[in-house]
Parts: sequence; structure tokens; C-alpha cells
Amino acid sequence: MTRIPTKEEILEWISTNPTLTSKRDIAKAFGIKGPDRIDLKRVLRELEADGHLEKRKRSYGDPDRLPPVSVLVVKRPNGDGDLYAQPMEWHGEGVEPVVLVIPRASDPALGEGDRILGRLTLVKGQDHHYEARLIRRIGTNPKRILGVFRKRSEGGRIVPIDKSSSNEWTVPEGALLGAKDGELVEAEQAGPKSRMGLPKARIVERLGDPSAPKAVSLIAIYQHGIPDGFPDKVIAEADAAKPMGLNGREDLRDMPLLTIDPSDARDHDDACYAHADDDPKNPGGHIVWVAIADVAAYVKPGTALDREARKRGNSSYFPDRVVPMLPDRLSGDLCSLHEGVPRPCMAVRMQLDADGNKLSHRFVRGLMRSAASLHYAEVQDAIDGNPNDRTGPLLEPVLKPLYAAYAALVKARAARQPLDLNLPERKIVLDEDGTVASVNFRERLDAHKLIEEFMVLANVAAAETLIAKKTPLLFRVHEEPAPEKLNALRETAQAAGLNLAKGQVLQTRHLNALLNAAAGTDDAELINISTLRSMTQAYYGAQNFGHFGLALRNYAHFTSPIRRYADLIVHRALITAHGWGDDGLRPEEIEQLEDTGTHISETERRSMIAERDTTDRYLAAYLSERVGNEFSGRISGIARFGAFVKLDETGADGLVPVRTLGREFFHFDQEAGTLMGSDTGLIISIGQRVTVRLAEATPITGGLELELLAIEDKALPKSRSPAGRTNSRRKSVKAKHKRDKIKRKVERRR
Repeated sequence: MTRIPTKEEILEWISTNPTLTSKRDIAKAFGIKGPDRIDLKRVLRELEADGHLEKRKRSYGDPDRLPPVSVLVVKRPNGDGDLYAQPMEWHGEGVEPVVLVIPRASDPALGEGDRILGRLTLVKGQDHHYEARLIRRIGTNPKRILGVFRKRSEGGRIVPIDKSSSNEWTVPEGALLGAKDGELVEAEQAGPKSRMGLPKARIVERLGDPSAPKAVSLIAIYQHGIPDGFPDKVIAEADAAKPMGLNGREDLRDMPLLTIDPSDARDHDDACYAHADDDPKNPGGHIVWVAIADVAAYVKPGTALDREARKRGNSSYFPDRVVPMLPDRLSGDLCSLHEGVPRPCMAVRMQLDADGNKLSHRFVRGLMRSAASLHYAEVQDAIDGNPNDRTGPLLEPVLKPLYAAYAALVKARAARQPLDLNLPERKIVLDEDGTVASVNFRERLDAHKLIEEFMVLANVAAAETLIAKKTPLLFRVHEEPAPEKLNALRETAQAAGLNLAKGQVLQTRHLNALLNAAAGTDDAELINISTLRSMTQAYYGAQNFGHFGLALRNYAHFTSPIRRYADLIVHRALITAHGWGDDGLRPEEIEQLEDTGTHISETERRSMIAERDTTDRYLAAYLSERVGNEFSGRISGIARFGAFVKLDETGADGLVPVRTLGREFFHFDQEAGTLMGSDTGLIISIGQRVTVRLAEATPITGGLELELLAIEDKALPKSRSPAGRTNSRRKSVKAKHKRDKIKRKVERRR
């Protein structure tokens, strides 16, 4: 009888021979034949049951996972020409996973020993465990160019669309990627810069027509001056960063902290865990842990990374791409709380009573290992009785205690009464070619609200700690509405038969009473939009004026340092306040806090405008094939030149030009927010239900022109004026009297 290898010997063989992991390969390696294969199969099953191996079609591999963005070392191509790579960071207890590099036609040639940053995809049923796509070669940072390709007799040129760049780039014949004249292309610098002639580039992606959907977000990025490519020095600092160990941190690796994010999230900067409080003095209470990626450990004050992060201020999110605040090596890898991977964190432990009131909290600087990276829908499904293979084992010990703590926080929220607007958020779903597949409204699950409440609680704890320790910080400030905006909201409410009382200090509970009174009526959306428009813009500042919308006195952003520079400032302030190291807030940063707050408030608004413009262009492209169709909507704004309509189906905003409203003159009343026909007396005002026809959709600008067909299900009255304007003084005076009469009637009705 042939000796059956021990489990340790099998694991050692798989570790040293990652491409020879099938049962046949293992049997051949140890000389096992015939009936002895039954015993080998038994040992492999035991290893699988113990969690040391995972069956993958005909081969075996370790079940632990690699981060979705990882540094890899390229190996020598095998006999079939396939290119494999070895992960630089592997924390699994079993065999190291096999990574197959899938090169694109535009990728540079890779050789043995090259270190690359790759985006990994887990595969099943193959002889390898991951497939990797090249992000870039470590140590290189080729300049990216966006421009229009112009064909030449040999090769071609790229004319940048960036107004600040006057340099053209030459593209050799072998680097065209099949680009055609007039196409928008994305390219990168090819070879070293030359003193003579035009710089060389190679095309890495063809975006087609400059007005095509795939080009929309890139154009917005360049149009609004959002920094896209990272400077060489920034990339070099990010590439030099190493994974961190305990080094005096509190060990949180055995705590089952979870990340819960959208299903397409690339980075995970917050994790949470909760359990019942065992303190007999706090019956029915809860302990909540919130752990946040310790970005401050990697982005030190005064470094190139820090200067670039401050310059960007925040990450910018578009339907098809993200412009990150930090390079991929940090945002997608070392700073991201990936499942099963040790990561440094800043964590806060909070004690709640049965009604969700925070009794105490303390901050620690720790090292955690996420128990699972879950998305909102699967967490909600598990709580609703439909767990999957990932959420099932976590349901009782982890997920239900989280929801129990959330239920307590809901009570505290109800008592505090933050502003409770109901404005569904649009979600644009793209096909692979970048065209809009559908426009949906994001579903608001309890899983979303749970994470939001935990993050708000952690943000409050951060602000309170820094105030108590008298450490300077950046607050998230939201001031109360201006009196004139409140008066406009009050008039809108009165026109809808609702009331917002005067003569009292405005609180969010007064606005919530108005929103609740409108709920379920035809005016609900109008009141929600009008309430939102009455609010001031939130900003970052060194002075604490409170957060009106959240009904909180002390509030600072702490929970998203991967994508917001303000949170990084708060992390450094906590490091300084607790004496955790020399990477805290420096005196020169404290002196510049006000300027930093102003700057990052501006970058936040810049990103919001760019994201909104991109959404408008995608919607215009989506609706361009439906020109002539009729849509229902609601008047959302009034101007001298026309009325804005928000369409029910997509949430898109279009304009009804005043020139298309018939042959009469329309008087614009800015104070009342109305347009009134001088001949028919037709009044168009905010909030009215309308039916419109799509007359024109312009994807390049994102503009929609609409034709008004009916108001409140009634066809528009026809003007008796033959010339399109009331020419005589008598008719003008008559129209004014009629307008005044209608206004008095409206006042009496109010």
C-alpha cells in the first residue's frame, strides 16, 4: 500500500506548486495509484471541511481572499505563454492563491519581476483563483491625455480638449489601437519626454464620438478642472507605503467588524459591530463600535500625498468612474478595510442606553480584520428572512445585534427630530459601452439608515472629544435658513393649504410637521423640494455654529477619510489630542484651518456641479431617442424666460421656454414665483402637475426642451391675441386689473 501524504505535506505541495493543484496532479506527485486514491480523496475532503482548502472545479485552493486592488509580482510566462503573478501581501493560513494576469491590447509589455498594481476578480471553476487587470506598473506614472484623434499619413496626433493645454501629442502607427479620425481617445505618455518634437503617446482607450455617453464624465472632469492624474512624487510615496502591523495599536482583529457598502463599492473606509451591554446599570443598552480606516498613518502632514489630497479636497463620483482623492495603492488597497485583511484603523466604542442616547464613548487606534464585506441589499435580505451563504452565519451573532442597536438609535432620532426630507435619489445604470440602460431611484433600506445613524453617532463623538480636549478641528457646519428663504417656503406652503407658523425660533421639528402634513398629498414633492431649497449650503469651518439639518450642536466629519480631506484633519486632531504619535495635527495646519475649510468646501461644490452636469448629459442622451413622447411632471421652478419641469419617470429637469406658451404675453412675478398670461389669465406656478411633450434633447449640453400640453389635467386655454403680444394700452391695463384681481383672490384663499 502506498503511503498517503499527511495534510501538511499536501498543503506544502500546493503552496510550492500553485499551478498543479488538481487531485490528479497531487496523486501523481506522491505516486498514489489505483484504490489508494480513495484515501487521498478523503484527506482532501477533510482539508476542505477544516477550511484549509476550497474546491475549485478540479483543483484545490485556499479560501482566504486577496484585496480587490493588490500589488503583484509578475512571474515568468509558462509554456503556454500565460502570465501569472504572485501577491505581495498574503495573510491567509493556507496556500497562496494563483493569479492570472489578463493583459489588454493597450497594456505595456510586462516581464518577470515587474511589480504591478492590479484589480483582481475572484474566479471559480478554473485552475487559478484570481484574474488581474493592470492598473499600472509600480514605480511608473504615465501622464494621461484626453483629446480628439487626428489621423495622419503615418500614425496620428491627439489634440487635447483641456483648454489649459496647447500641446499636441504624436501617436506612432503601432500605438493607434484602431482609432479613427475625429474620435475622442484617452492616451498615456509613451517613452521618456524628448526635448525635440512633439511628445509621444499611445492610445489606451477609444471613446468614440466626443458626444458619446462614455465621454460624458471625462469631459465634465476636464471642464470643471477636477485633478485627474496624480503627480509622479505622489505615486512614488503611495507605492513606497507598506502594510502596517500592531506597533502599539489595540488589537481588534478578533472583533467581527463588518463593512456594509453599495454592491459596486471599490473602497471600504468604515466598519461597525454592536452587542448588548452587559452592564447591569444599563438594562437594555448597547455597545456600538465604529472603526474607520486610519488614513493618517499613511498620509503624513507636509508630504506630497498630503498636498495633493488637500488640493483635491474629496473624491468625485460619476456613473462610470471615480476620481479618487488618494491613489489606488491607498484608496483601493492599504487604506481600504477589505475582508479578511489586517488594516490599521481609528475606532470609537460607544455605550448607548435602551433609548439610543449615548452615555459614553472612547477612541482607540487599532488594527482590525473585517469579518465580511457585505452590501446593503444582502444585509437587508438576511434580516428579512432570506440570508445567503455569506450572511447566514453572521445573522444571529452580528447582524441582529446591529439592528437592535439601530432600533434604539431610531428612538433617539425621533426625539431629536433632524430634518426628514423625502427626496428619492436617482441612479443611472450604464451598459458596458457606456450608454444608459435605465434610470432608477435608489432604494432606501433600513440597512442604509443603520449605517447612516452609526456614522452620525461616531461623528458626534469625534466632535465632542476634540471640544473637550480643546483641540482645534474642522466642524461640519449647517446654518439655519435665511429669513427671506423661509418666507418663500411659507408662501409655498400657504398656497398648498398648509401652514408654517411665524414668530418662533425655527427648529427642524417645525419643518418636519410641515413635511408630515404634506405627506401622501399631491403637494408632498413640492413641499420637500421647497424645504430643501430654503436650506443653506453646508460647509467646513473652524468655528462651531452647529448642524441645523441634523439638529446637532457638535458635529464633525470623521468617518470617510479615504474620500474627504476634512475627515483626515479630524483624524489628525484625534491623534494629537490622545498623544498617539507624531502624525497628528501640526501648528501650521492649525493656523490654516479656516483657509482649508474654505478650500475644501469649494472643491466639494465643484464635484457636486460636475456630477450634476454629468447626470444631466446622461439623462439627455437617454431621452434623446424619445423626442416627441409625452411625460408627466411637476413645475419645479419659474423664471422670466420659462418654467422648469421635473419629469416623474426619470427625475430629469427640462425647460418650457416662455416663447412656446402661446401667442400672448406672460408676466413674470418674481415675488409670487408665477408666470401669468396677459390675455387668458393662465397662471403657471411652482408645484403644478403638468403634462409635457419632449421637443428636444441635447446630450452635449444636457439640455431638455419641453412643450407644455396641460396643467392639472386641463388643456391650455387658447389665446385670443392674433399677434402674439397685447399691443394696445387698453388691453395691457385690462390684463393688469385681471392679474391684480387674481392675486387678491389667491390672498383671500390663503
